[in-house]
Amino acid sequence: MTKVCVVAAGGTGGHMFPAEALAREMAARGWRVVLATDKRGEQYAHAFPAEERLALDAATGSGPIGLMKAGLAIMKGVGQAKAAFQRTGADVVVGFGGYPSAPALLAAVTTRRPTVIHEQNAVLGRTNRYLAPSVGVIAAAFPTLGRAPDKLKDRVQLVGNPVRPDIRALFDRAYAAPAGGGPIHVLVTGGSQGARILSETAPRALAALPEAIRNRLKVQQQSRPETLEAARQIYLDAGIQAEVAPFFRDMADRLSKAHLVIGRAGASTCSELAVAALPSLLIPLKIAMDDHQTLNARALAEAGAAKVIAEDDLTVETLTTALTAILSDPAALAAMSAAARSVAIPDAAQRLADLVEQAAP
Repeated sequence: MTKVCVVAAGGTGGHMFPAEALAREMAARGWRVVLATDKRGEQYAHAFPAEERLALDAATGSGPIGLMKAGLAIMKGVGQAKAAFQRTGADVVVGFGGYPSAPALLAAVTTRRPTVIHEQNAVLGRTNRYLAPSVGVIAAAFPTLGRAPDKLKDRVQLVGNPVRPDIRALFDRAYAAPAGGGPIHVLVTGGSQGARILSETAPRALAALPEAIRNRLKVQQQSRPETLEAARQIYLDAGIQAEVAPFFRDMADRLSKAHLVIGRAGASTCSELAVAALPSLLIPLKIAMDDHQTLNARALAEAGAAKVIAEDDLTVETLTTALTAILSDPAALAAMSAAARSVAIPDAAQRLADLVEQAAP
């Protein structure tokens, strides 16, 4: 009979996109895939290749009453998951973090089913941290995994973060640093949280670059809606060709043309920059849980692929200084690209699927 893989993921894109990549790989290998998530996760799962979707009760909370209510919801979800596993014949359960993944994993642990968790960041998230001692295998996206107890280190396997196929395709292309007096393509991205600092600081910093660099710039920038017009005006006044929009859907195409990316240091961002072999200037989100964005950026920075500026140190002046040094040296950009490629794991989905198959009976 065809084996069944239950993929359990929390309701954010950061959890759901790697889960979807694994699901596609498992389906291609002939597995049946069942998705366990919550209502938030459904908005990211419209193309998720699962033959069944489990809506398990789960919650998070704070304070005595909130925690008690969350515990009761999770226990109800565990019961629902156990019944679903019995019905579907689940062979292995893979969790990607976020509290909605907890009921499925707890149900798997208590019914002695094989389990794997995948941590997208360079530090174990709260749900994965709680469950890590009980699961069989911990799949890590980065070479170092913070908050992982020493006694669990032998269960940690480096697999990387699965990236979208169109991003994976960029690994096979050659990076070309800006030459002579040709254009310099800069892509400015921003996460959903705390992107205002990039929306406001990046245009001013780019506009303050030396004229010889500024005249060659072609900028594409994601910006918060309330700062769109201000950013456009700054670029216009500086004579910089710029496209400013709240969201870019064709990100792979834009990455393929970029010489430098300025952005946050989310797990997916760092993994995609490595696979795309792109130099970057990263400003980790200060309020990220356990400062995980700083740790995510460290792998790129230590390899020489990225320059990192702490949010507290970010000013127009510090960003302009860093950009001047990077953009005035094509050889340095080429070296940063090679460094990014050296830490890339383009076959992360395949590596993770191998681990899952090894864990299953």
